[in-house]
Amino acid sequence: MSAARPLATLRTLAAIATLPLLLTACGYGSQAKSDDTAKVAAGAKKIDGLDSVKIGYFGNLTHATALVGREQGLFQKELGATKAEYATFNAGPSEIEALNSGSIDIGWIGPSPAINGYTKSDGKSLRIISGSASGGVKLVVNPKKITSLKDVKGKKIATPQLGNTQDVAFLNWAAEQGYKIDPQSGKGDVTVVRTDNKITPDAYKSGSIDGAWVPEPTASKLVAEGGKVLLDESSLWPDKKFVITNIIVSQKFLSAHPKAVEAVLKASVESNKWIKANPDQAKAAANKQLEADSGKALPAKVLDPAWSSISFTDDPLAATLNTEAAHAVKAGLLTKPDLKGIYDLTLLNKVLKAEGESTVDDAGLGVN
Repeated sequence: MSAARPLATLRTLAAIATLPLLLTACGYGSQAKSDDTAKVAAGAKKIDGLDSVKIGYFGNLTHATALVGREQGLFQKELGATKAEYATFNAGPSEIEALNSGSIDIGWIGPSPAINGYTKSDGKSLRIISGSASGGVKLVVNPKKITSLKDVKGKKIATPQLGNTQDVAFLNWAAEQGYKIDPQSGKGDVTVVRTDNKITPDAYKSGSIDGAWVPEPTASKLVAEGGKVLLDESSLWPDKKFVITNIIVSQKFLSAHPKAVEAVLKASVESNKWIKANPDQAKAAANKQLEADSGKALPAKVLDPAWSSISFTDDPLAATLNTEAAHAVKAGLLTKPDLKGIYDLTLLNKVLKAEGESTVDDAGLGVN
């Protein structure tokens, strides 16, 4: 199979990800760390003979399935004597690079980096093997400068990174409003300022941006600084559902170690089940892991509204990924891709069946 390659703007994306402004972690992310707090059951054996499975995720609440699964020791429990090791990331391109190099085996990531990674490798680098979360993205603005959607014209709006999931979403929304923006430079009827989520609140406070289209908890951090939610992206989607976080795996690792992949998926399904059954405890667990990863927990005024805007789901919402790819094409950031084969939901559906849950669909984009 031959998938279409992205345009030069997306080839630029990997280089952009290494700039200090956009990526604060060195190399591929944080150093891989074992989950030393999770106890291995007596008599547990290694899965597929592996010493470890390396798992990547972002320090965002939209990756709370991974945060909770790690904090609760669920990944280690399912992996037995095979150590769960972790690396955290701030940008999708760096996580894709880590996956391609073997620095991680499995990762939680947004749809746009997954699409980019798949198409740039001609469909050979990764598979999406599960969903994880929906929602949790908002357009937050300075209410003194912007009081309606029409006021966005002529203003400076931040997105996390050129070509990332929120950048594509904002460019698509702006085009639907009739605004013309050069996708690479971000200049036009609206100025798009690509800014790392970690510094977006400071940029807002300084007045260098007028608003931002960002995921949680950055959106709620801006609200805590006096910002106003002008638009929740979920309102733009059918049934208010759209994929914000997927689980990906390298095709090489999936082929060689399906039992290990199945174990991680089982832990992910258990994490989402526990999140739904124990929302307050899960919120606290996610925040505890964020603190362990970053050294700082989220205050309640940020954590509570951020958490309530995200829904956790094993369903990858594959049809919305296809739509997001179309948005990237429309924005001029991607040539029309062949996404056939990007999904392999075989192991996920096996786990879901065993748990008595409904299976999920790949919208015709699966390997089978």
